[in-house]
Amino acid sequence: QVQLVESGGGLVQAGGSLRLSCAASGRTFSSSVMGWFRQAPGKEREYVAVISPSGITTNYADSVKGRFTISRDNAKNAVDLEMVRLNSEDTAVYYCAARRGLVRLSSRDYDYWGQGTQVTVSS
Repeated sequence: QVQLVESGGGLVQAGGSLRLSCAASGRTFSSSVMGWFRQAPGKEREYVAVISPSGITTNYADSVKGRFTISRDNAKNAVDLEMVRLNSEDTAVYYCAARRGLVRLSSRDYDYWGQGTQVTVSS
């Protein structure tokens, strides 16, 4: 059983930066595709970024490309999301998710989810 716990969210001014972390428990982390998703009030959960088991392959939503960076440390069972130049459109609850096998961009393809961490960007 895989358990994921996000941390690092908070309140930040527009143009600021935050680093989110996801700690995973479970033996299968190193073979899991890891993704970040977010959900704003009244909006569907949307894809943000994904990283392959090896960490070599990454992909980003167009809305965050060039501003967010996903990384992982398999020895520590952790995945991070570095966020810079935040704006009001980034306000949401951010979720860490995991799946086995190939990289996927849909939330429906992920099997394990964290509880989420709130990111609020003020103007």
